[in-house]
Amino acid sequence: MITEKGIVPVKGGQYKVLSDDKMELIHKSTVDILENIGIKNLHSEARQLMESCGCIVDHDAQIVKIPENVFLKYIKMAPNKVGLYGIDTKYDIMLDDSDDVYVMSGAGSINVLDMDGNLRPSTMKDLEDLTRLKLNLENMDIEHFLVIPLDTEFGPNSQGEMLAFAHNITNNRRNFYTLVGGCREGLKFQLEMASVIAGSVENVCKKPFFVAGLCVISPLTHPHGFVEELLECGKYTIPVYIETDGNAGGTTPYTIAGAITENNANIMAAVALSQMANPGAPCIYASSTGILDMQSMNFAGNAPESTLIQMGSAQMAHYYHIPYYGSCTTDSKLPDAQMGYESMEHFLGCAMAGVNIIHVAIGNLAMMGIANYEQCLMDNEILGAAFRLLRGIEVSEESIGLDAFREVKHRSDFLSSVHTLKYCRSQERWLPKLTDRNTWGQWMNLTGGKDMRERAKDMVRDILSKPAPEFVVKSDRKAVWEIARAAQYEIERIKKIKKY
Repeated sequence: MITEKGIVPVKGGQYKVLSDDKMELIHKSTVDILENIGIKNLHSEARQLMESCGCIVDHDAQIVKIPENVFLKYIKMAPNKVGLYGIDTKYDIMLDDSDDVYVMSGAGSINVLDMDGNLRPSTMKDLEDLTRLKLNLENMDIEHFLVIPLDTEFGPNSQGEMLAFAHNITNNRRNFYTLVGGCREGLKFQLEMASVIAGSVENVCKKPFFVAGLCVISPLTHPHGFVEELLECGKYTIPVYIETDGNAGGTTPYTIAGAITENNANIMAAVALSQMANPGAPCIYASSTGILDMQSMNFAGNAPESTLIQMGSAQMAHYYHIPYYGSCTTDSKLPDAQMGYESMEHFLGCAMAGVNIIHVAIGNLAMMGIANYEQCLMDNEILGAAFRLLRGIEVSEESIGLDAFREVKHRSDFLSSVHTLKYCRSQERWLPKLTDRNTWGQWMNLTGGKDMRERAKDMVRDILSKPAPEFVVKSDRKAVWEIARAAQYEIERIKKIKKY
């Protein structure tokens, strides 16, 4: 949560879905999988490294089996604290394996449901406007690119990794998520851009203000591009989100326990590999795994079972003393009642389980398929309500207010008491921005009968009517974007050569 003093975590962890013996069983099952089934690793250099560290490798089949003693040796090297530094130090975060909870923006939509109700391809202007809108959200701690612009010179098939990076370091002050591009060269380009802001690559590596999102494949597969990114980030001590996006019943076992176990084996094998290559490399256990809905045969990211997968996976990350990032987005296509109940149960479940970073929490619909302006403000509102629940009830002699009882006695006038005056200026109550609590008549007079979505549209228009802040001097902005465009051309060339 953003405060005047900077980012303050919300304390989660009030509800644990896995007992100690259940976590131990998942761990033992993970060891069994790694020892007897193994990980398919498509990177020959990594397989050779793992073999030299005591793993059993079938190079022809590209299978690496990790004995228990080797697994335990290397995962213990992963740090339990990872610094997520802001470009502005106000936004610094020290992530650890506690139950502290932070929030990340939504991510990567290629479509926008705009405020006129049109569903259309996302643009660079959407990326700029949505980023500017999110600067105003007190419940978002970490930035992400909410859309992938499809109108750049690189065409609609480009992921635009270097462009998104340049955008975030010139239009945002928080720590942010980046895609590296599936190759070592991508990180080098990003370090070059970051050094324009930080002064040198060495300064960036000391306090990196971005984290690389790296994805393994379910089931139990580490692709070549992922390993390239993992090894290069570890070399420069750039933190990584090691993420699996499994689909329970499709790419993992059908059951919640089976999905959590696949998450665990796949991710923790990658953590071990990162430590074999670069001991102490900062890693964050990450997942957007959910269920395959058997009626629609689509992924259902906010189903209750998907929330339980996130809750259990957070506990398993903490079992190994590693921070956890996870969650999915609402499956609803509109900012409607389905969105409201799905988002609240998912946010609240993740936070109560101690998910350290609630991922894709702002602005997405249709399981990341759509970005929506008013959704950004509505998600911020839902998070505010959820976090007030997490703070619980302060019970003390002062909060009970015996002095207020003595002052008021039997009069209906606690409103004017000293006790009320003190607590109405505290965090005792959450102050909503969009929620309407007026009578019908007041609501009609004040808003003309607008629902929450329409009120959010008005607020969005007001925010975007104001001048955009300028965070970077023009010469630095120009230098960053020159690097970014040249880098994106090179990344596109490399992808064609390597065919990924």
